[in-house]
Formats: sequence, C-alpha cells, structure tokens
Amino acid sequence: MRVFSLTRRCRACLFFLLPAVLLAPASAAQDALGARAREYLVELIRIDTTNPPGRETAAARYLKQVADAERIPAELLGDNPDRLNFVARLRGSGSARPLLLMAHTDVVPADRSQWSVDPFAGLIRENFIYGRGAQDDKSLLAAELAVLVELKRRGVRLERDIILLAEADEEAGSTGIQWLIQNVWPKIDADFAINEGGFAMVTPSGKRLFQIQTSEKIPTRVILTARGTAGHGSLPRPDNPVVRVARAVARLADSDQPVRLNTTSRQYLKTLAGLEDYPWLAGPFGKLASPASAQAAAAEIRRHDPELDAQLRTTITPTMLTAGVKINVIPNVAEAQVDVRRLPNETREEVLARLRRIVRDPAVEVSPAPGQEMPATEPSSLTTSLYRNMEEIFKSSSPHAVTMPYMARGATDGSYLRQKGMAVYGAPIFLREDRESRAHGNDERISLASLDSGTELLWKIVLATAR
Repeated sequence: MRVFSLTRRCRACLFFLLPAVLLAPASAAQDALGARAREYLVELIRIDTTNPPGRETAAARYLKQVADAERIPAELLGDNPDRLNFVARLRGSGSARPLLLMAHTDVVPADRSQWSVDPFAGLIRENFIYGRGAQDDKSLLAAELAVLVELKRRGVRLERDIILLAEADEEAGSTGIQWLIQNVWPKIDADFAINEGGFAMVTPSGKRLFQIQTSEKIPTRVILTARGTAGHGSLPRPDNPVVRVARAVARLADSDQPVRLNTTSRQYLKTLAGLEDYPWLAGPFGKLASPASAQAAAAEIRRHDPELDAQLRTTITPTMLTAGVKINVIPNVAEAQVDVRRLPNETREEVLARLRRIVRDPAVEVSPAPGQEMPATEPSSLTTSLYRNMEEIFKSSSPHAVTMPYMARGATDGSYLRQKGMAVYGAPIFLREDRESRAHGNDERISLASLDSGTELLWKIVLATAR
C-alpha cells in the first residue's frame, strides 16, 4: 500500500486508548486462530521481499507449502519466475459468487541503520511483532491465511468459494495484479474482495471508528520543465529556467483545487460531523455543497485538520527539483516533479489543463510523468452484503463503535479490480496503536493483541458473508 494516515485530532490518543474488545480474553478456538496468524506473520516477515527487486516467489512458495499441508488447492501464477503470485481456492456450494481475500507479498525497502531491530527477523518484543511488512501488508495476509486454514480444518459449509490471492509488486508497478487480470481472470474473479486500506482508531471521547476503504485517490505524477539559455551566473537572464520552474512551483503550491465530494467522502464527513469529537465540522460541512461557499468551507476545514481537507479535493505536492551542475552556471533546463493525488471523479486531462492555467507560463511545460497510471474508478457500493456484514460486526464489537466509508489518499491494487466491476473494501480489522502509522517507516510493528483480534474480526466477516 502506498500511504495512509490518521486525522490529526485522533493521533495522540491511539497510543494509550485500546478498545476493550481488542484486548478481551479469547476462547480456545480464538487463541488457536490468533496463534496461527502470529506464526504465519513471523515467517512471512523473515522472507525478504523488498521491492525492488521483489523476489516474491519465496513468499508465494511458503504460502503454497502451508496450503499443501492443509490440502487446500493452490497454485503459483505469473510470467516472471522470481515474482510469482499465489492463488488458493476453498470451494463452496457455488450458490453465490466467490469472496476474494487479497494482500500483497512485497514490501518497501528498510534502512537497517534506522531500525532498533533486524527488519527481517520477525522479532516479538514487548508484545509486538516487529518487521518490514508487519503493517503493510503481511499482517493482513497472515490473518487471511489463518482464516482460510481454519475454514478448511473445521469443514465449514460455504455458499461461496473463498479465494486467497497474494499478489506481487503492489508497492511499485502493480505488475502482479495486472498480469492476473489479463491472463487468468477467472481464477480471481469474485463478487467482492477484502483488501488493505481501511483502519480502526479511537477518538479522545472513546469512540471506536472503523473506516472501511471504499475508494482511493489516483497518483498522477506531473513534471514541470523549463528551458532557457545557458550562461555564466554573473549575468542574470530573463529566461533562467530555474526561476521559471520556481515560480510555477510556488503558484501550484498556493492554488486551491476545486472541492468535489463523492459518495464515500460525503458519507465520511457527514459521519464525522455527527461525532462529539468534531463539533466544529458540522458548520463547514453543510456549506460544501454550494459552489459559492465550498472554498471558504474547505479552508476552514483545512485550518482544523489538513487531512480532512485532502478528502475534498485533488492535492498537489511538489517533491523534487533538478537543475544545474555548478553554482556559477545558469542551466539550460530545470525540472520539478509534483505528486498529484487526483480525485477518482476527475480525469488526468482535466487536472493537467487546470495546472497549466495555474502555472500561466507557456515556457513551462506541464506533462504527465512516464509510466502507466492506475485506473480511476467509482467508489465501491455501500449496500453489498459484505459491506453490511462489516458494519454489523464492527458495531457489535464495541458499544461505542462507529463505521464509515473512507477514501484513501494512497493507492492499492484494489483499483484494478474495481475497474473490472468488483466491489473492493479495505477492511479495518487492525487497530492503529502508535501516534503515527509505521507502515513504510522505521520499526514497523503490530501488537499481538491487534493481530489476534483483527484475525477474529476477519473470521466473523468471512463466515457472515460466505456461509
């Protein structure tokens, strides 16, 4: 997964406010399910699948060994022998279409010098499992594998097939999921899917928020390029490309993008506005629908919580500058790279045209960065049986639980499945326990309590949906 976060107001309380439901004593069966997920997660972390280069086949082979031992039909699929995908299927009666459980096997690089532990040791310390992938995304994969094995061992009668997909290369080019769609689509085709991207959190008032990811922004990389006449730095030139690019970057950074809500972001903000933790939100939220007041309302929301403002609009973040080879030489070209996170209901061409108007300089080229872009899709439905089951199970897990749909600022492989018409949901089964998410960060970890309880929540969701 490629970046998630918490609202600023709720970060500080997560470190010490753990929901009682997540820490409650479990039955013997629940203990066994959690223990199995722990074992799988430790083993998966110990398999270094850093992308690049990936080499996810090692993880896929481990999953196949587990499946073979449990007599669950499984296979390794792909066109690169070093980067194979894993697909297993537990058969149901076929009276309903399959349920897909998905997670990716690759992880982002880890700078060992910045970690207090070996990032690939799978160390358990002070009731936390540490390691690259502990949050993103091997914990979900371990929980899904544990649930699949438990279903097989208990001989649960299913109406739906349960498909477990562990895909390669989610963190970079999404080549794994694209190959599967293009070459073996029937093997992963399903009614709906459980994916990464959702998260659970606790507000200062003690509300348990379960944020189900139903939509995601589209990373749209943009390059600003200015060209001029090279020369000596002692003679300023009006066509200095560094100055032109700097001006363009400043104009983009100072611009306000249009406010556009979709079904997910509208329901998300409406739910938050009804909570006592957000007494300030109801006023500006009510003004977002009118074009005359939307920008002022969004500015008020940004003052309180910039992360909520990012739900309202496409965001623009300049991240890289390239120019010159020596301090006393005016370069003939300067370049800036901009990380644009586009709303799914805006096209790339629409956004690029708007950026060119903001830059207002024909000497600065505004162009998309090379490479394939992830698809723009409509939010997944809030009325499927899977979504309704998640709502009911999360609400029943705590007397103070609140569920809501959520649009992720980051991107996942789920967008490729939504493009095919599949409803995909980021299931918020794990509690965010640190002040800041450690996904992609140093000392990435998940608590044993969160892994155990999250696996149990997933078990209940799968049973409610597939039986």
